Amino acid sequence: MSPTSPERQVIVCGERHLEEIRAIYNEAIAKTTAHFEETPRTFDMIAAWFATKNQLGQPVLGVEQAGVLAGFATWGSFRPHSAYARTAEHSVYVATPWRRQGIGRLLLERLIEEATAHGLHLLVAGIDASNVASIALHRECGFSHAGTIRDAGFKFGRWLDLEFWQRVLGGSDKSSSSGPQSGS
Repeated sequence: MSPTSPERQVIVCGERHLEEIRAIYNEAIAKTTAHFEETPRTFDMIAAWFATKNQLGQPVLGVEQAGVLAGFATWGSFRPHSAYARTAEHSVYVATPWRRQGIGRLLLERLIEEATAHGLHLLVAGIDASNVASIALHRECGFSHAGTIRDAGFKFGRWLDLEFWQRVLGGSDKSSSSGPQSGS
């Protein structure tokens, strides 16, 4: 099946997807270094996160496969200061059964389109340096390596290096404190 087949259209996630988002996110927390967090998210935490995304106009995009949410993507503020209003840090998560099937690429490409349409200037990804699949995806989608922080996190009994990847989108050259805010 092609990543762009009708069965794999990018959708805007709604409240009905919250439990599936929570499950995908918690799987990443529990089993991977895709997120340097160690505490699973409760449903109430995800619901509050989602409400903030809606309030700030930050889309939560998803791909459904066989009636199940296979992955989701979003962005949040890079830093809370107004000078960063046109810079966002994004996240892409794909559930284990659906990895390496083009869903992450589909989500990231659509997220880039949405971020550009929202007037963002720069997208940033923080990626565990050992996550070769995510690094390759970002490179293929036009991101460039911006730097590495050695031993930035400690998870699963080892120190993790954090690489930053960036893609300049263009966007507005006007600063605005009404741009993307917290909630990544």
